[in-house]
Amino acid sequence: MDPDGVGGRPGGAAGTDLLGRIRRRSDADGFVPFDRFMEEALYAPEVGYYARPESPFGARGDYYTAPRVHPLFARTLASRIRRGLDGLPAGPPRKVVELGPGDGGLTAGILEAFASDPPRGAVDWVLVERSEARAERALGATRPAGARAGIAVRRSGSVGALGPFSGVVLANELFDALPCRRFRRTDPGWAELGVRLDRDRVVPVERPIAGERVPDFLPPQAEPGTVLERTETLDALLREAADHVVTGEMIVLDYGMSASELRAAHPRGTLQSIRRHRASDDPLEAPGAVDLSTFVDTDRLRAAAQAAGWSERSFQSQAQALGEWGFPEHLERALKVAGSPEEEVRVRLAAKNLLFGFDRFFALELRAGRSRLIVPAAPGS
Repeated sequence: MDPDGVGGRPGGAAGTDLLGRIRRRSDADGFVPFDRFMEEALYAPEVGYYARPESPFGARGDYYTAPRVHPLFARTLASRIRRGLDGLPAGPPRKVVELGPGDGGLTAGILEAFASDPPRGAVDWVLVERSEARAERALGATRPAGARAGIAVRRSGSVGALGPFSGVVLANELFDALPCRRFRRTDPGWAELGVRLDRDRVVPVERPIAGERVPDFLPPQAEPGTVLERTETLDALLREAADHVVTGEMIVLDYGMSASELRAAHPRGTLQSIRRHRASDDPLEAPGAVDLSTFVDTDRLRAAAQAAGWSERSFQSQAQALGEWGFPEHLERALKVAGSPEEEVRVRLAAKNLLFGFDRFFALELRAGRSRLIVPAAPGS
């Protein structure tokens, strides 16, 4: 069944290669679950959206992120990370591990702030990026600032490859871009949404789920037409980080809502496609050339973090977190050094955007849970 009657065609040789990769991910009947399609469309080497040579961020890209609005965001986050690092025991170099660093813009801004006000003791910065091409671009953008701060910047393909460490794990706008499965409630029951290839086009399709195979997380009672999204890799990512942070924290910044808010505000799901700062009605338009993302289910994220072994320190809006982390002080300093009334206006407008323009963004602060630490038994016990 084709539920919407729309679809897209990748262009050029890269599009042909992407189609081949999508075809190889299909089941025997040609069905490709949406998470497999999204994985290829966003992350396929050389042909996926995030493998493109140009950056997706900023005026020349497809969308803005908070670090692109003004350096105030990175400076404030630097204050928070510095506080976390300074609270850790002395010993081997502590690590800041950034998951999904993008083009390195946020890292560079934080390291520039560290150059003038560094954390105490030795610190290493690790970019966790599985794509060699994206990692090279991020390293090129961040290493000069790291050198000025006296902090070595390197890349790792995973958190697990680092072994046990003390430090801070940072994930800024990562979870919204993880591949997700999608489900639609129909009159007979639940169906899984995916795609199929119709010659050189990617078209939507849904596959009914037999009663005994309906996943436990799908509610038995839901209005026909309800669409729910589920990011399967979220749990593993949180668990891998928790298993390797001996002492330290994890800071998650992203956008989303609680499960009940998502169902009420977005009964047809939250999948969105962005290109050149415009939302598209067709998420399958031009696979590999458009950004795909979904809102984070914050209830699921918080529960998964606890199950992985993290202890929740704080959950609040991003604006509230920025206020606690020192944003007012950074804003005051930025206004003092503004060289003209026009620049002062630009700073104030940027601050207003950061505080009020990201209204669905949240900050989740986690700390390594003591329950995961193995304490040797006392002699004779």
